[in-house]
Amino acid sequence: MYESGDLRKGLKIEIDGEPYIIVKFAFVKPGKGQALYKCTLKNMITGTRFDRAFRSGEKFNEANLEEIEMEYLYSDKQGYCFMNTSNYEQEFLVEDQIAESKNYLKENTVCNVLLFDDKPIGITLPNFINLRIKKADPWAKGDTASGDTKPATLETGYSIHVPTFIEEGELVKIDTRTGEYVERVKE
Repeated sequence: MYESGDLRKGLKIEIDGEPYIIVKFAFVKPGKGQALYKCTLKNMITGTRFDRAFRSGEKFNEANLEEIEMEYLYSDKQGYCFMNTSNYEQEFLVEDQIAESKNYLKENTVCNVLLFDDKPIGITLPNFINLRIKKADPWAKGDTASGDTKPATLETGYSIHVPTFIEEGELVKIDTRTGEYVERVKE
């Protein structure tokens, strides 16, 4: 059980039976009256955001969340299929729950699936993932050390900017938090 004094950015609480994460937080002490805790909350299931102020002494339940390591298997009309690596049970998530993670998701990727009351609501990818360049324009002679980048398409279909020396078929490391190229991976 949390109290309003425990509120901070990133805290996950349950309100009206649904999990919320605090996206923004501010403590306000007006000249008169009781202190307020102003928060921007994001519903972890629907993704909707709203602002709400809480007074000192209010209590909140901790969201019943659990992260389980799962392996991404495939996607079809039902959604994205993940398999629990310990008991081999499968769970499906819809595209809205995957969000931008789909840009870096390839078969057999191991990630953490977030569960609320034993129902999957989202995933957390590893910070870095290795993906192959599917399409990239050829390197033009004279493009050296200028710091220029060129667009390239990853094996997942997502486009990023890479240095000019990167060619088709090469394996690169991508930061899944920013979506940026990190380095070339030696095979």
